[in-house]
Amino acid sequence: MELRHLRYFVAVVEEGSLTTAAERRLNTSQPSLSRQIRDLEYPVGAELLSRSVRGVELTAAGKAFLDHARLALMQRCRARSGTQGCATDNLLKRREC
Repeated sequence: MELRHLRYFVAVVEEGSLTTAAERRLNTSQPSLSRQIRDLEYPVGAELLSRSVRGVELTAAGKAFLDHARLALMQRCRARSGTQGCATDNLLKRREC
């Protein structure tokens, strides 16, 4: 599991769609993003997202994992910046904090 997987997961959840997250937030293709999410689900040992033609929804495991993913990303941002004032908005919109 890599931090980029967590960033991708959070972006998909917030956008509610793999396609929208791929195109608007992550500048990647939807198939590539889907593969990255599967690569995250494998070591977690659970399906995190329920996929449908209308978008994605968090599974019970995904709901439990989301807060931990956001916390890990925020801690990385704080460690990198050396401050406690890292904005979540900047963290999720940029490739790196």
